[in-house]
Amino acid sequence: MLDLRRVLASKPMPPTDAELNPLLTPWGEKIMNGEKDGVPVSHPRPQFARDSWISLNGTWECAFVAAPNAAADWHTAEPPTDGWQPIRVPFSPEASLSGVGRQLRPDELLWYRRVFTTPPIASGERLILHLDAVDWACSVRVNGRVLGEHVGGYLPFSVDVTDVLGRHPGERAEIVVCVFDPSDTGTQLRGKQRLARGGIWYTAQSGIWRDAWLEVVPKTRIEELIVEPHQMEGRMTLRAKVTGKGDFVACVLDNGSEVIRASATVGDGERDVRLVLDVDDPHLWSPEDPHLYGVVAAFGSDVVRSYCALRSVRVHADARGVPRVYLNGRPIFLRGVLDQGYWPDGLMTPPSDEALEHDIRAMRDLGFNMLRMHLKVEQPRFYALCDRLGMLVWQDIPSGGGTYEPWPTSYLPTLLRSSWTRVPDRSPHVWRLLAADDAVYRDEWRATCEGTVRLLAGHPCVIGWTLFNEGWGQFDARAACDAVRRIDRTRPVSATSGWYDQGCGNFFSVHNYFRPLRVWRDRRRADRAFVISEFGGVSWAVADHVSLGTSYGYEEAAGGKEFAAEVRALLARADSLEAGGLAGYVYTQLSDVEEETNGLLTYDRRVNKLA
Repeated sequence: MLDLRRVLASKPMPPTDAELNPLLTPWGEKIMNGEKDGVPVSHPRPQFARDSWISLNGTWECAFVAAPNAAADWHTAEPPTDGWQPIRVPFSPEASLSGVGRQLRPDELLWYRRVFTTPPIASGERLILHLDAVDWACSVRVNGRVLGEHVGGYLPFSVDVTDVLGRHPGERAEIVVCVFDPSDTGTQLRGKQRLARGGIWYTAQSGIWRDAWLEVVPKTRIEELIVEPHQMEGRMTLRAKVTGKGDFVACVLDNGSEVIRASATVGDGERDVRLVLDVDDPHLWSPEDPHLYGVVAAFGSDVVRSYCALRSVRVHADARGVPRVYLNGRPIFLRGVLDQGYWPDGLMTPPSDEALEHDIRAMRDLGFNMLRMHLKVEQPRFYALCDRLGMLVWQDIPSGGGTYEPWPTSYLPTLLRSSWTRVPDRSPHVWRLLAADDAVYRDEWRATCEGTVRLLAGHPCVIGWTLFNEGWGQFDARAACDAVRRIDRTRPVSATSGWYDQGCGNFFSVHNYFRPLRVWRDRRRADRAFVISEFGGVSWAVADHVSLGTSYGYEEAAGGKEFAAEVRALLARADSLEAGGLAGYVYTQLSDVEEETNGLLTYDRRVNKLA
């Protein structure tokens, strides 16, 4: 039975121009007070770390320039001569921690500049500039020369800046970055961002929003390092891409002691290295025992440090024929929580690694064993923390496309459950309904999906992929599912979360906010596990810890006791469905976000509503 009362009570209100109340997390407060500078102390890429790196986080300059033809001008525009102001990178100008507090408009260009001192570079070495995420399209200049462009707001990219530097260390060099971001006026991937925020849509951000850093690399070097676990055989396969020739050596460490060493000789013209490493008495990774092996790879003078784990994850039937998720050959019930990855002071950029760790530990203490990283690719240190702390991650691919029409993406599936399995997604007509009719968007989605899977492939915490959410920008989910499986055969795939299921992937994955929780059988595919990938959403706005005077959720509690009772009752009901065939669930949500007040934590992370 559909609960029409809840449906009507949760109908989104039209967005307003109301200013957000300023909220600071404890970690953001330290940055604003000068106790912290926001510069990380750990490597930006924990699974591919060299010693020779330099953080460029900190004070840059930025400028906003009107550009009626910004969509084309970002390629060739010249930097402005005035209008520059300080900005704290890697926080977007829309975030309070940036020190700017200004929204980039679609008819503007955002410029950055930063001067750095050239580090010592030996003969044959190269200096690489890394920008780990820029939203959305950008060109990069160093010392006045355009060295590269990048399109896509969620994945890292790099530029070799060596050839435009002076000949001596200690000389000054200038980086200039030009950014264009149409936000939701375009069709690019953008997740939950909207210029007119409200309800389930949040403040749009732009520009550099993850680490900026430099790295000195040798001429003979390792370009890529991937360790594939084979838990059943007690074996690891190490794959590397290299530049140059010589001996490639890899060591596996257990608690700091070397347990395996293997090598290969790379000749002229060779780029790929493959080593098989057998592990005696393998120590498996699990949430209860998140055991990690260290990995050190050397090629010439290049040394890269990484880590890996042995674990397996798959979906198959239990003794009663019910599809379950199996971790290391044993069934595991997924108790997840939706993680939007937003912060009141940093937006999509967490104020510190400690803030990320706080969220992970808080959810683990509440009994959850999984986070669904929702429509966002988080920074690598987040996944490294989940690896170390034993928190499973179900990773979404960010959504995009044109404007989402309420009827096909919300009202129809909310009212008619039968529509969840009866809307095919392979025709241009349906693509128009689901805002996926732009071929450029579809190409970007495919590239980002593949890039995300490859980027996170080495993290044992990541146990599955979610491709499309609630039909937003959905197209040909079956082909997308097949493409992901060609890249990664070690993890299950949820092709669609919520509705418009195409009978593919490993899960029948539904959202249930307005009906009694129950297990619905998939009559088409008996081998897929049933999961409730979103439910709950009970709202409680805690005074002095909210962004707006208005609040949004799926059911409003009168106070803390009522909130805790309703949430615990919902979680208990979901837990009870395990016996009836439920393989896992995702509760909405980890924290409040702007107008949404249905978090288990307040937006500023200062109040745990279930504590």
